[in-house]
Amino acid sequence: MNISFFEKYLTGFVLICMAIGVAIGLWIPAIPDVLRQFEIASVNIPIGILIWLMIYPMMLKIDFSSVKRVGQNPKGLYLTWVVNWLIKPFTMFVIASLFFGILFKNIIPENLQQDYLAGAVLLGAAPCTAMVFVWSSLTRGNPAYTLVQVATNDLIILVLFVPIVGLLLGIGGITVPWLTLFLSVFLFVVVPLALASLTRSLVIRKKGIAYYNDIFIKKFSKLTISGLLLTLILIFSLQAELIWNNPLHIVLISIPLIIQTFLIFFIAYGGAKWLKLSHDVAAPAGMIGASNFFELAVAVAVAIFPFNPGVALATIVGVLVEVPVMLILVKIANKTKNWFPKGEMNHE
Repeated sequence: MNISFFEKYLTGFVLICMAIGVAIGLWIPAIPDVLRQFEIASVNIPIGILIWLMIYPMMLKIDFSSVKRVGQNPKGLYLTWVVNWLIKPFTMFVIASLFFGILFKNIIPENLQQDYLAGAVLLGAAPCTAMVFVWSSLTRGNPAYTLVQVATNDLIILVLFVPIVGLLLGIGGITVPWLTLFLSVFLFVVVPLALASLTRSLVIRKKGIAYYNDIFIKKFSKLTISGLLLTLILIFSLQAELIWNNPLHIVLISIPLIIQTFLIFFIAYGGAKWLKLSHDVAAPAGMIGASNFFELAVAVAVAIFPFNPGVALATIVGVLVEVPVMLILVKIANKTKNWFPKGEMNHE
């Protein structure tokens, strides 16, 4: 799997969407004003529909039958789980608190400090579930093992995302709308996950696995791209005034996010070296922790903090920096293959 044109230039697309969205928000404010009126339980319906267009196609790629292979060579899985759920959310909280609450205290207003911290926490509690397949392939990772890592993380998200986010936001002094948080995870994880699993089962039963992987899934690729771009334009239009008045904040938000990405990658990658895992497992283990399920983070940010635009802005900056940073980590992983035992692990 090679990185697609869209994925390679995702940062550029995000910047274009930012420009379009801000222009709409500043010069045609009637559009975001109308869109704000379509909400149910603080969930913006237009944004919710667009997010579904992003998340559902990604869920179609997950084969949950692979979870049964969990007991085969489990060290890499244990490493992934520990890094993603016992380390990553908490290092993100500490790093973001350090920068937003102390180092940038005199630059960023107090209310936005909390917003950006909340956005960083949402990113930190959502390990990657889609782009990791691209990063894995670029490092020649074991595709079967990567699939198991992603599938098990999706299941863990169902259980741990809400309590971890709630705990860290509470520690940060941020009021947690628990009902909306649960509703967001239900709408943007549970429902699309269940429907995608049902779709997968029905299509494979009728047309076969080859048709499903080679034809059916590819039909949805443009849908994901369209959903992401339209969502970003809409969100940026709703936050136009904040971005226009605080352009420096984009850079300030990106600093702790980039530091966190490198830190988590080297914790997982170094852990894999210590465990003497093969490179085709070590590289994806580092990538899945370093990358984020930013679609979920954006969705939850918009849903639970509709009146705090800085939260969603922080998650979108995560989208902005992800591709260039992850491509650097891919190069690092490819240049350090000699750190790991030769030969691939058998996962079949």
